[in-house]
Amino acid sequence: MTLIANLQHPANVLVCGASQGIGLALCEALLARDDVATVWAVSRQASASVALATLAAAHGGRLVAFDCDARREQSLAELAREVGHQCANLHLVISTLGILQQDGAKAEKALAQLDLERMQATFSTNAFAPILLLKHLLPLLRKQPCTFAALSARVGSIGDNRLGGWYSYRASKAALNQLMRTASIELKRLNPASTVLLLHPGTTDTRLSAPFQANVPVEQLFQPAYAAQCMLEQVARHGAADSGNFWAWDGQPIPW
Repeated sequence: MTLIANLQHPANVLVCGASQGIGLALCEALLARDDVATVWAVSRQASASVALATLAAAHGGRLVAFDCDARREQSLAELAREVGHQCANLHLVISTLGILQQDGAKAEKALAQLDLERMQATFSTNAFAPILLLKHLLPLLRKQPCTFAALSARVGSIGDNRLGGWYSYRASKAALNQLMRTASIELKRLNPASTVLLLHPGTTDTRLSAPFQANVPVEQLFQPAYAAQCMLEQVARHGAADSGNFWAWDGQPIPW
């Protein structure tokens, strides 16, 4: 199955959050495909990543590492300019940006633990950075079939919230879902062949989930390579007719 339906040539792909976890696994999986031309691997310290350098050396320059702090608009503008200088269009952008309990964020269990600065840190990475990434890359997504996929989380579903807790993380992912849903409507007007997807990768063995894995059954804790493959399968399966929707790793729709 081709990665982007109806695309007649290999795709230019950008992965934001590419230096570890699912993002790194996505880069590796994408470079193994014949229908991918170039992968832009973007993270705050992409140029210092040994793993990305190893991938770049193995794939003859098909991987381009680029340092960008997606929480800063100036950095995003520089990213868009540089990518635009080297290619006319992007065909797939995947945002793996997300924090749960780092960079000032906290997984709150009770109202008493809420703190404005920690909430703002969570929203900055989980909701604001992905939509601003789309804003700045929009000129590269106006032509030909293209997909913008953002990793969300099932706990961001309001309808599926039965346990409570994780106030900021849940709310920031719900905000991400609404922002991307809204963007999908605008992008459809600009490019009818565009697709915006929200994807839940399942609980994956990454730094984000590490402090909370104790109660996760072994069979429900995915390796990054498996999660990445599932995400690419969803990208390939869901085209423009499914734009603006929220899907789990196994292709099941998730309620808002």
